[in-house]
Amino acid sequence: MIHRRKGRKLKRTASHRKALLSNLSVSLIKNKKIKTTLAKAKELRTFIEPMINKSKLAYLNNNEPEFGVHARRQINQYLNDRGAVKTLFEEIAPKVAERNGGYTRVLKMGRRLGDSAEMALIELVDYNIEQTKKEETSAAETEPKKESKPKQKKTKKASAQGPEKTSTRSRKKKKQLSS
Repeated sequence: MIHRRKGRKLKRTASHRKALLSNLSVSLIKNKKIKTTLAKAKELRTFIEPMINKSKLAYLNNNEPEFGVHARRQINQYLNDRGAVKTLFEEIAPKVAERNGGYTRVLKMGRRLGDSAEMALIELVDYNIEQTKKEETSAAETEPKKESKPKQKKTKKASAQGPEKTSTRSRKKKKQLSS
């Protein structure tokens, strides 16, 4: 039985694994969802959820600004990206303030063609972008649209009835015959 072995090695050294998880988490924070292998997605989930929780606690403790500064510094140790830290604290934390955990979702996507690795989509739960786009389009569909005249398609018969295109030789012959 395996005891006290936490996390996946992902066939990388410790420094490479730390850099990989840092880069994946910055991409997830900026893009709200990323496509990666299943093992990396599951490991990323354990890496980023405590950060989101820490940013949420800093957001909820607004009356203690020093707590927020300390939390930002702690998260910046792992992410090393000011823009991602700012997005995490100012955009993501208020959105997950009412959630009690489970900030990410891992969806299996089948196998990759090249090496048959299991692929997965990891996304932030409160940022289901496709669903919000569908809601916006459904709201736009309920608004009355301006009616426009349908465009008529040209058919072969219509083009045959129109003026015929003739070559320059045939025009010259017609002029010679008429004169």
